[in-house]
Amino acid sequence: APPWCGNDDMIDSLKKEAAARMAKSVDSLKQELTKLRTGRAQASLLDHLTVSYYGNDTPLNQVASVAVADARTLLVTPWEKNMVGPIEKAILKSDLGLNPASAGTTIRVPLPPLTEERRRDLVKVVRREGEEAKVAIRNIRRDANSQLKALLKDKKIPEDVERQTQDEIQKLTDRHIQDVDKTLAAKEAELMEI
Repeated sequence: APPWCGNDDMIDSLKKEAAARMAKSVDSLKQELTKLRTGRAQASLLDHLTVSYYGNDTPLNQVASVAVADARTLLVTPWEKNMVGPIEKAILKSDLGLNPASAGTTIRVPLPPLTEERRRDLVKVVRREGEEAKVAIRNIRRDANSQLKALLKDKKIPEDVERQTQDEIQKLTDRHIQDVDKTLAAKEAELMEI
């Protein structure tokens, strides 16, 4: 048997790790983009907000339920009455530019329509986030390829295996970059909706 025979596992785990890291980059991009407010109400818009809850910074969705009342309004219902004030404050202080209004035990959060200028700014933000995700994916490709080169140099794999694996890593890269592009296109379309 050739000396590199037992190294299929190494190649496999190298590819799996690269794929997992690339997928994670795409996921974190999607996570980032949910924070961007479009004209449409989405409960996930408030996911990243934290509220002071008995002295601890606690995610908003752990102290209240967030629901979509209609296309332009979110409804936040705290599980404890005394949380109405702190939640309102957290929404006001956020970078979302929202003006919550409490009505008894619920907080209505109207979403103002986006101005043309704000939409363009948001599209720029979306594209910048997308570019960062692509750079991260390309860096993962570079890491994987340099690991392959090291294996080749140490004669742990033959050249044809290195080349073939590099091709597979490139295909992974292309696929994840496509995912990024699809994600960006969907978000931009959402931003341009009136």
